[in-house]
Amino acid sequence: MRAHPPVPPRPGLDRRRLLGALTGLPLLAGGGLAGCGRDEETQVDNGPIELSVFWWGGIRRADATEKALRLYSQQNPRVRFRVTWQGLAGYYDRLATQATGGNVPDLFQIDDTVLTEYAQREIVLDLSGYVADKRLDVSGLPAGLARYGQVDDRTVAVAAAQTGAALVFNRDLLRRLRLPEPRTGMPWRDYVEWAGRVTRASGGRVAGTMDPSGDYRALWLWLRGRGGELYQGRQLGFGGAELLDWFELWEVARTRRATPSAALVEQADTGDLAHQLVVTGHTAASFAWSHQLAELQRDSDDDLAIVSLPGTPAAQWARASMYWAAFRGTRHPGVVVDVINFLTTNVAAGRILGVERGLNASAAVRRFVADGVTDRAQKRVVAFGTALDDLLGPAPAPPPKGHAKVRTLLIAAAESVRSGRSGARAATSRFIAQANAALAE
Repeated sequence: MRAHPPVPPRPGLDRRRLLGALTGLPLLAGGGLAGCGRDEETQVDNGPIELSVFWWGGIRRADATEKALRLYSQQNPRVRFRVTWQGLAGYYDRLATQATGGNVPDLFQIDDTVLTEYAQREIVLDLSGYVADKRLDVSGLPAGLARYGQVDDRTVAVAAAQTGAALVFNRDLLRRLRLPEPRTGMPWRDYVEWAGRVTRASGGRVAGTMDPSGDYRALWLWLRGRGGELYQGRQLGFGGAELLDWFELWEVARTRRATPSAALVEQADTGDLAHQLVVTGHTAASFAWSHQLAELQRDSDDDLAIVSLPGTPAAQWARASMYWAAFRGTRHPGVVVDVINFLTTNVAAGRILGVERGLNASAAVRRFVADGVTDRAQKRVVAFGTALDDLLGPAPAPPPKGHAKVRTLLIAAAESVRSGRSGARAATSRFIAQANAALAE
């Protein structure tokens, strides 16, 4: 196995460039693919095989993933891997670079931001036939998690792990302030009141909560708690009235000093975990994926804990933290599928991978993995996921094409309201128009 550590991404590349590069490859020209059928696969898979694998993550994820792939090679000696990994920033840019050079990885990690678009543009391999003939076993996945890898009723990717949207809070700080901890099921308005109490108790040194008005995860769960959805098919699942209510909730929070300054919130909106305000000490609580707790804890001297986001936990669903997907033009589709099956259903591989990406996709494997977890933060990730499992609601369809743009537009709209550059009504109207246009492209 030859590992390629993180390198700086090439400037000037974006998701559009990636999609153009991928769909422009000769393998995809004219709708035909070389070596992707099962007859062709049999002919090319008789000798040694080298598969390229690409993912984002830190050194711990890289070490675990490479170790799991080495185990696969030990059990399948003719298969070797050429791995590449890096941080999330610039990941899709680098995938575009590889596509431009005709070197798309056989197996790669994606998230739900691009899943639907990649499937509809036939970039990823349709896995449905492999599921049907049991070569890819998704029977051990929670039903909602399996569905969340389907686009237009086709399985196009398999969850690498399961996660949930979590409220990460500073337990030590709350103890020092002698205030109660936030709890799962706390109504949103009660949460805002709690955050204001934290700010007052700290003498204004620490704000109670991160302002999530531009966080699509929080908005989505808030909408689901009210019986709505972020999307309905290829359209927004909500209107201006709902979004205005959301923005006004956080305007109330700002007037009560429950949230920090707009500048601090914008810094945290970049998504860099090191800039999470609960880590930097600017807030008592922030919003993250549950599987990120261990990394956040490594950056904090105080004890961090997690609960579900405010509102009913039934708004959550069995959500893929990320997926394993195969390139539609791979010369070894059957082998790539077998690797995906190994990474998601094999107990030994599951123990190696641990919970760094989240709870193992297979419910059976996850029980074995949980027994071997010793890190305190990771134990909390397991406990959070286990407690939430019985409370989850039905999984929606993965976000439609244009989701990445909608996320960016929501952040921009929220920032314009926080900074006072525009009122909530104007920002809402602008967002609805721009988001609908993005989804219609």
